[in-house]
Amino acid sequence: MFRAGDRVGVAVSGGADSVFLLHALRELAPCWNLRLSVVHIEHGIRGEASLADARFVADLAKSFGLTLHLHRADVPSLDDNLEQAARRVRTEYYRELIESSCLDRIATGHTRSDQAETVLYRLIRGSGTAGLAGILPVAEPGVVRPLLELTRPEIQDWLAERSISWREDLTNQDRSYARNRIRHEVLPLLRESFNPRVDDVLANVAQVAQDEEAYWKDAVEQAVGMPGGQPLIVPISTLTTVPTALARRLVRHYMLSVRGDLRQIEFAHVERVLEMARSSEGHDRAQFPGLDVFRSFDWLRFAKLAIGPPPERDYAYPVNAPGFLELPGGGSRITLQIQEKTSYGELCVTLENELDWQRVCSSGDAASKLELRNWRPGDKYRRFGRPQEEKIKTMFQESRVPLWERRHWPIITYNGVILWTRRFGAAADFAAGTATRVVLRIEESVSEPRIAPRAGTSNI
Repeated sequence: MFRAGDRVGVAVSGGADSVFLLHALRELAPCWNLRLSVVHIEHGIRGEASLADARFVADLAKSFGLTLHLHRADVPSLDDNLEQAARRVRTEYYRELIESSCLDRIATGHTRSDQAETVLYRLIRGSGTAGLAGILPVAEPGVVRPLLELTRPEIQDWLAERSISWREDLTNQDRSYARNRIRHEVLPLLRESFNPRVDDVLANVAQVAQDEEAYWKDAVEQAVGMPGGQPLIVPISTLTTVPTALARRLVRHYMLSVRGDLRQIEFAHVERVLEMARSSEGHDRAQFPGLDVFRSFDWLRFAKLAIGPPPERDYAYPVNAPGFLELPGGGSRITLQIQEKTSYGELCVTLENELDWQRVCSSGDAASKLELRNWRPGDKYRRFGRPQEEKIKTMFQESRVPLWERRHWPIITYNGVILWTRRFGAAADFAAGTATRVVLRIEESVSEPRIAPRAGTSNI
């Protein structure tokens, strides 16, 4: 948790656990060469009591000759559950202190009792093993919990023996909070009626779950890597050809890769993705908190859930030859080149992306123009090498083009007539032949979609 010379901010709320932590680290700091300061967040939730806590902590820091990092917030004004908003404020302030190089570590006073309450709360809510790992001893962005092996009663006894005072937060008695009901009603009942050491049992569950998660995290990252950003394209077979235990973890891995966290992602969400992957249906879609998962043919697409109205579907741009144009959304460029073929070898070459430029020009009038636009329902043409016209939608089906790729699929027209489309190439009536001397060559440079590698099992 600590390295020699670390600048450690001790998070002190004024309660027994954090006061004990400050006293303990103050005694240990010389042995470990730690440079201590005190961190306190006044959440603006409990009025004068909250201000009194801040004064108590300020006096404590002053009595020890330690710097105080005081942050004031108006948590009730934030648009979120009160507990979640307070937790977010704390995390953001801790991150600010660490990323600004003001501190190296933030030490908090979470105890074994807190661990038991957390595990039971998450178990009741249906968390998987990741949730049952509970409070981690070390967490981003640099938060450490040195007291996870001590119980709340042990700490209070230690303070009482030394006549060290602390502040009591009366909201900890408020039974309207689920965690307080677990602390004051559920756990006492379990201790009395089922197992007096239930706190240890729950804390042990957390330890086992932490070890399991650490193993699986390394194993999954070894198998498929951990790319950043989004969207992420995943072959269906990655989830359907491995054991269910691994498939579930891969789904969570993909969700984390795209979203950056797994808050509000539940067991049912993961199972829904596996259902989509295993279905015989070709297309499906599901939306979860902050996440959009799309199934089309043999692929799954994980993307962040878009906020606001969807972007315009259609586009149409005049394009010059020679010239180039970036497609909407970035990552793709269409380049048009006019080339004269002079050698016999070149004359014998016929490419699907080469058009007979003279034939194209002779098909229109002075007002005719080249246009680059997206595919639209009903589009059809006779492509090079085919005997008759076909709908481009039929070509999509035959080539198993995922639905999300079709939206901005590029087409080039001349005077409204389709000359070329991505992948399916030149129209037969305008394709370059052996006698063609001047060609319009169409090239597309495409940034490859981020495709998750297939999971291997050799390291698992």
